[in-house]
Amino acid sequence: MRAILGLEDGTWFEGSSFTGDGETRGEVIFNTGMSGYQEILTDPSYSMQLVCMTYPHIGNYGINPEDGESDRVQAAGFIVRECCKRPSNWRSSESLPDYLVRHGVPGIEGIDTRALTRHIRIQGAMRACISTREKDPERVVAKAREIPHMEGLNLVDRVGPENPYLWTAEGPREVRLEEGGSPWSDTGPRIALLDMGAKRNIMRLLTEYGLEVLALPPWYEYEDIARLDPDAIFLSNGPGDPAPLPGIRNTVSRLMEDFPVGGICLGHQILGLCLGGESFKLKFGHHGVNHPVRHLASGRIEITSQNHGFCVDLSDREDIITTHVNLNDTTLEGFRHRHKPIMAVQYHPEAAPGPHDSRGFFSDFNEMVRARTRRPVYQ
Repeated sequence: MRAILGLEDGTWFEGSSFTGDGETRGEVIFNTGMSGYQEILTDPSYSMQLVCMTYPHIGNYGINPEDGESDRVQAAGFIVRECCKRPSNWRSSESLPDYLVRHGVPGIEGIDTRALTRHIRIQGAMRACISTREKDPERVVAKAREIPHMEGLNLVDRVGPENPYLWTAEGPREVRLEEGGSPWSDTGPRIALLDMGAKRNIMRLLTEYGLEVLALPPWYEYEDIARLDPDAIFLSNGPGDPAPLPGIRNTVSRLMEDFPVGGICLGHQILGLCLGGESFKLKFGHHGVNHPVRHLASGRIEITSQNHGFCVDLSDREDIITTHVNLNDTTLEGFRHRHKPIMAVQYHPEAAPGPHDSRGFFSDFNEMVRARTRRPVYQ
């Protein structure tokens, strides 16, 4: 089935739909991963984005129930050079086309993904539309121009959970937070995780260190969280611009005065804004599993997984210690507070499916929490 990808600047590509009839819109970006497409598709940070994979052959190992980073496909659309319809892998339970069809997400193949990637690198990420219904490319381009820009867009409300849940060995378990009751089993330090679109592997790795994770909706306020008596706060990844989230920033500003706080990706940006930094949009973002980052204290180079279109600048803050810097564009990739138990990274140390160079972040966060916990039974 003929499909058209139209970009807001008037550029368009013709390909074929491998998911049948459909139409979708969002910001078109590219991802440089050679594998991990299931984790990419289910990462809530990709909400309202059309993901173009730079590796030409996608889908060969299929889909399985274990590798999803959330309970549904979060990307708005998927763009590949060639989609494999008959996967071959012992873990596969479903093909990529069937998976996308089941979740109602359009996929397009047969376009020159190298040309599209080069165009985005030169012109920047932009609004786009994929359609099998419109035959005129100009109509597809016009539909791309109708959607809002990513700047100033609150996407956290689209992906955050409606109710709190505990992370268990079997996955998320929804809980009712009755007044006077406690959701904690006290098997380890209590981590209240503000879920702004959290990837599941973040919670898996936190619990591997014996931390007990209670995930909370992003609209929870300081009083709601403090009443739960956590030992520390964790701010998850999430989609979109950190600037239009004043409610979350107000809550975090109060939390970081009373609790140790860690953050990843959007959590890193929120903490940066709370500490007086400024956020800005990258030209085409960092999306892939091969981004080099320097750990300044050791000089070690970490190859990291990344997915963000915005960054934060904290260069003028004397109370902030820069811990990590991106070697491609020198943007801030990690920081610690000089006097308070606050640490954050912009990249994704949970990195499912990989690489695993930077998982030491979770060890460092665990040590920070246990050094300050008020419950000696956890020591």
